Amino acid sequence: MAELGGGGGGRQQVWVSPNSSVVVEAWRGIVNWLGFLLQLCIQILRGTPSVAQMLLSYVGFGQSLLPAASPSRNASSSSTPLPHRSFKRLPVVEVPLQETDMSPPAAGRISARAGLGDGDGATIGDHQLEKLTVVLDLDETLVSAYEKSNLPPNLRTRAIEAGLKWFEIECISDKKEIEGRKKINYVTVFERPGLQEFLTRVGEFAHLVLFTAGLEGYARPLVDKIDIENRFCLRLYRPSTVSTEHKEHVKDLLCVSKNLRRVVIVDNNPFSFLLQPLNGIPCVPFSAGQPYDHQLLEVVLPMLRQLSYQKDVRPSLYQRFHMPEWFQMHGIPTALT
Repeated sequence: MAELGGGGGGRQQVWVSPNSSVVVEAWRGIVNWLGFLLQLCIQILRGTPSVAQMLLSYVGFGQSLLPAASPSRNASSSSTPLPHRSFKRLPVVEVPLQETDMSPPAAGRISARAGLGDGDGATIGDHQLEKLTVVLDLDETLVSAYEKSNLPPNLRTRAIEAGLKWFEIECISDKKEIEGRKKINYVTVFERPGLQEFLTRVGEFAHLVLFTAGLEGYARPLVDKIDIENRFCLRLYRPSTVSTEHKEHVKDLLCVSKNLRRVVIVDNNPFSFLLQPLNGIPCVPFSAGQPYDHQLLEVVLPMLRQLSYQKDVRPSLYQRFHMPEWFQMHGIPTALT
């Protein structure tokens, strides 16, 4: 009940509902939400990336609960350059060579001796290049190996039915049995498709080196099986790797050659070549579950052949993979050797 002054000096009594203030507050809330939704729609139409922050701030969170996102394209005015994020492993299909800037010199300038396995590299003009050295990792790069007891029967059956070449070996383990005798492991090995042809064709224009972080007791009998023709001029095992403050079992290419201009390593684990990031090709890992993989012949081989015509392989590999930046993104500074 409220009293209002009348024109004749008297007072009029007006009934006011006790719920009217609630209704007014409700309408105010609705209007405020409509205004917020209108701003939200405008932000979305403008493509502004701060919609989530605006929503959080509206409901009362002073700090964003979302993880820090990568800088937007509008942040190019920042004084700190963004790290290059273009590193990707080799694709399933070959990247056109003109995109990687690794096409060979004009055919008329390449000697007919280029690529012959006679100890000499390609001849460009009057310049005889030193033969390329290709360092190959073993596990998940050339083969996929499983302890026989741990190999799922259905995986083994599918891989064999798909045509993968396979064999079994006995390896001497570094562990000993209870009686003190050396333990023997039984291993099933699947060759990556095209492996034998790949080794033969790369051996025509490059020195082949096998460099694995595996123990010799396991790796030596395996390599004996895949390299019956002794195409590897050098085999290096785990004792030849080094430990750094960031990673163990790193492959220092200086133990292969002092001239890194003509050395390439192919490895499914990029951290293996963190000491020489400009010399590495990070290939796609291989397993028995990928029987139709064609990386060796359709991707890696063409790239290595093109690199064999380069006086220095490192600029082309840097342009293709930008590995130093990738290592820095993972908190590993690199010395560009």
